[in-house]
Amino acid sequence: MAQILAPSTQWQMRTTTSFANASPISSKTWSSLLLRQNKKGAPTNSAKFRVLAIKSDNGTINRLENLLNLDVTPYTDKIIAEYIWIGGTGIDVRSKSRTLAKPVEHPSELPKWNYDGSSTGQAPGEDSEVILYPQAIFKDPFRGGNNILVICDSYTPAGEPIPTNKRHRAAQIFSDPKVASEVPWFGIEQEYTLLQTNVNWPLGWPVGAYPGPQGPYYCAAGADKSFGRDISDAHYKACLYAGINISGTNGEVMPGQWEYQVGPSVGIEAGDHIWCSRYILERITEQAGVVLTLDPKPIQGDWNGAGCHTNYSTKTMREDGGFEAIKKAILNLSLRHKDHISAYGEGNERRLTGKHETADINTFSWGVANRGCSIRVGRDTEKNGKGYLEDRRPASNMDPYVVTSLLAETTILWQPTLEAEALAAQKLALKV
Repeated sequence: MAQILAPSTQWQMRTTTSFANASPISSKTWSSLLLRQNKKGAPTNSAKFRVLAIKSDNGTINRLENLLNLDVTPYTDKIIAEYIWIGGTGIDVRSKSRTLAKPVEHPSELPKWNYDGSSTGQAPGEDSEVILYPQAIFKDPFRGGNNILVICDSYTPAGEPIPTNKRHRAAQIFSDPKVASEVPWFGIEQEYTLLQTNVNWPLGWPVGAYPGPQGPYYCAAGADKSFGRDISDAHYKACLYAGINISGTNGEVMPGQWEYQVGPSVGIEAGDHIWCSRYILERITEQAGVVLTLDPKPIQGDWNGAGCHTNYSTKTMREDGGFEAIKKAILNLSLRHKDHISAYGEGNERRLTGKHETADINTFSWGVANRGCSIRVGRDTEKNGKGYLEDRRPASNMDPYVVTSLLAETTILWQPTLEAEALAAQKLALKV
C-alpha cells in the first residue's frame, strides 16, 4: 500500500440497522469469462445471480434464477446467517447456513453452533463435535437484505480453542493493555492467482504453454494483458457492500494474478476482514467457474510469486519522532526472523529466493524504498520522521491472525537483551 491512512470509525465490528435498505452487488456475471451480462433493470435489495446449468432448457434456468433472487424481506423477519470458519488445513474456509428469528447487530446476539470436525480434519470421528463461537458480522452480498456473514472461531465442547484456532491467541495479544494502548494499524496486501478449471494453469494462459514474459501485465488493460478483471471488480464491490475495509485492487506482475488491499484495520479486525474477504472471493470464483489459489509460487521459473505484504504501525510510530520506534521495531524483527518466517505461510521458501522483488528467506534485511528487502520503509516515512513499515515476508497463504499478532508481540511486548540489540544494530547499520 502506498500509505496508511486513518482507520474507519466503524472498526468495532457492528453491523448497521439499515440492512434492508442497502443494495447488494448485482452479479451481472462475467461477460468476459463465461456468461452473458444480465441486462434486466436495476438491482433491487436482493442480490442477483445467474445460474450455470448443463443440458437444461432456459425455463429451468429462469426458474432457478427467480428463486435465488427472491426477496423474502417483505414476508418474514427471519434472516439467514452464514457461519464461516477456518478448516483443518489452516487455509481452507468452510461455512454453513442457519435461520435466525430476526436481524442482529452484534456477534454477542448470535447463538453458538457446531459442526462435524472429523469431516474437516479437526476432530476424531469418535468425538467429532466442534463448537463455533461467532466473532464478527458482515452483510451478505450474495443474499442481500438483512442476511449476514458470520466469522467464527472453533473450540472443543469444553471451551478450549482447537489447534487451528489462531484467532484466540491473537485476541489475547491484542487485548494486552500495552498492545491496545499502541492502537496497532495493519494494511494487508492480499495477492492471489486465478486458475483455469481442471487444468491447474493460470487464467488467460495458453493451456500447456506460456504467455509472453512479465512486463506488460502489471496494472494493465486489454484482452491480451488483463485476465479476470470482472472477478476482481465483483469482489471489490462485494467487499464494500459487506462492510470489509477494502482500500484498493490492481492487476499483478504475473498474468492471471491480482491483488487487493484491506486496511487500515485496528488489531484483531485485520484478521477478521481478510478471512471474510477470502471467503467472498472463493464464492465469486465458484460462481465464475474459475479456481482460486493462494499458493505463494503457483508457477515455477521466471514468474513472480504471490505474497501478503503487511503494512504495520503503532501509535508511537505515527507520532513525531516515530522513525526511532520504527528502527527499534526493525531490530526486534531481525532478532526473531526465524520465528516469523516459520509462521508466515507454507511453501514460502519457493517464493523468498532473493529474486522477483523478494529477499532471501534465510537473510533478514531492511531498506528505504527497497522491494528486495525483508522490511521496506517508504520514502515519505523517512522524510517525515514517522509513519509505518512494510513486512514483505508473509506468503499469500499466511494466516492474518498469526502474522498481525506476531508483529505486535515482537515489536511491543518482546524485549531482547541489550547485548543482542547492540549486535543487531551494528549488523543492520541502525543507530537506535
